[in-house]
Amino acid sequence: MAETLPDLSADVERVARAALEEDGPRDLTTLVTVPRTTLGSAAVELREPGVVAGLRYAETLARLAGCGVTWDVTEGSEVAPRRIGTVEGTLAGLLRAERPFLNLLQRAAGIATATRACVRAVAGTPCRILHTRKTAPGLRLFDAAAVVVGGGRVHRLSLASTVLVKDNHWRALLEGGGTLREALARARRKGALECQVEVESEEQVEEACAAGADRLLIDNRTAEVVRAWAERARRLRPGIRIEASGGITLANIRAYAEAGVDFISLGAITHSVRALDVALTLG
Repeated sequence: MAETLPDLSADVERVARAALEEDGPRDLTTLVTVPRTTLGSAAVELREPGVVAGLRYAETLARLAGCGVTWDVTEGSEVAPRRIGTVEGTLAGLLRAERPFLNLLQRAAGIATATRACVRAVAGTPCRILHTRKTAPGLRLFDAAAVVVGGGRVHRLSLASTVLVKDNHWRALLEGGGTLREALARARRKGALECQVEVESEEQVEEACAAGADRLLIDNRTAEVVRAWAERARRLRPGIRIEASGGITLANIRAYAEAGVDFISLGAITHSVRALDVALTLG
């Protein structure tokens, strides 16, 4: 059973509040230049094509600054450069909210846009795009939600529910005298949603299949090697799922999808995302 996004309500409030509070208890510049009661409005402008995301987070931040937002688009819309919303409130509130409001929109839209490009690149195959845990500290759900908006799927959101035995876990097992089969059996007794195993050799492929792994993670291998190991694994354990990761880009992602993997996980769609150009223009 795969993980899914939880209700985001608490996270939306937490992230929006933290983003606003990073700028301190007051906006001194605005305090000395703008009358408290002056009202204003600003256009939210998308200045390059992309997938709109993060609306709920940005809207909540605006509310905490005493402003309201009216959106002209919906979450997940892929739009050309144009006005996507309007923020209204006191001019002081607008100026205080401006930077963190845009930070949230730009990052979320960048992640969603990068994810959508990957999803489009593997269209027509059964392969699904996943995020990784290479997310910005404190923004795990925010980043994962943007991936889902872009058409990707949820991977591990934490270490609590899904087992993933990686290279260092293999070494720890070896040093401790344990076996992979015993470790996965313990995981299932403790309620693991899924048991995933990273493999670095054909011998590990065979051991993971014999141990009852639900999914193999094949990291930093060519598409040809991924295909061969996937075929071997499915002969040994029909129904096992295959995930590829490491060194995968838009230029080669299709080759991995066509190698027969069920999933491709990419750290780059969160850890190296380019923020989309979004602006707030008073008017």
